[in-house]
Amino acid sequence: MELSSKSEYALLALLELGRGFGQGEPMQIRQIAAHQNIPDRYLEQLLATLRRAGIVRSQRGAKGGYLLARSPWQITLYDVVSCIEGFDSSKEPPATPQTSEGSVIAEVWQTARQAAEDVLQKQTLQDLVDKCKAKQQVDLMYYI
Repeated sequence: MELSSKSEYALLALLELGRGFGQGEPMQIRQIAAHQNIPDRYLEQLLATLRRAGIVRSQRGAKGGYLLARSPWQITLYDVVSCIEGFDSSKEPPATPQTSEGSVIAEVWQTARQAAEDVLQKQTLQDLVDKCKAKQQVDLMYYI
C-alpha cells in the first residue's frame, strides 16, 4: 500500500496549517506551497477539496487564506486520506471472486485494508505536528 502524491501533499499542507493552529492567522496558498514545495495550482485544488470536507476553512480579504476548520487533534489521517482519495469504508466490498484462490486473495486484501484504516484512524494531525517538532529538535541538537 502506498500513499498517493495527492494525499502526501494534502498532509504536508495540513501540517503547515497545524503548526500555526491557535495563532488565528490564516496562511495563504503561496506560503504553504513555498514551505512545502507544492505547486500552487495543485495545492489550490487540494485545499478546495479539504474545505468541502470541512477539514479546512478559507478566510477572504487582504489577510485571508486557509485555517484548520477543527483542532488538529480532531482531524484523523483517515479523514484526510479518505477525503482526498475518495474512498469510503462503509461501502460494500466488491463481490468475492468465485474461485478459492480469488477468495483467499480478497480476504487478505480486505484484512490489509482494514489494518491500514485502523492505523489512519488512530493517528491525528496533532500527532504528526508533534512528531515533526520532536524530529526537528533531534536534528537541531545533532548539528550543534
